[in-house]
Amino acid sequence: MADLFTITAPLLVRYPDGVRHVMVEVFRHPAGVVYFRPFWDRLSREVGVRVLSGAVRGEGPWKVGEAVITVLGCHGSNPDEAAEYAQWQFHLGQLGDRYPARAELEEIARTAGCLP
Repeated sequence: MADLFTITAPLLVRYPDGVRHVMVEVFRHPAGVVYFRPFWDRLSREVGVRVLSGAVRGEGPWKVGEAVITVLGCHGSNPDEAAEYAQWQFHLGQLGDRYPARAELEEIARTAGCLP
């Protein structure tokens, strides 16, 4: 059984309208799930930090509300998102130890109104 909140592989969320986002940080939320998109540190909080409402179901893929979360595929199955994730990894390499620790990320999510 794969736990959505402890898996270390990159994740992809797909909304019913076909919109897809790479998920680089994932948190539990009373309403469902909070996730950070790549380059959340450069985006507005409304765009970079998102809430998925609904019960978390499944063991991978997972469903949250009507959205489906899967492990991010390779360049063959999710080429645009895989390229975005590769750019994010490069960005993280540039940040080094300046990237916030998990506790700091949780606080960022709280101040963005995402966590209680």
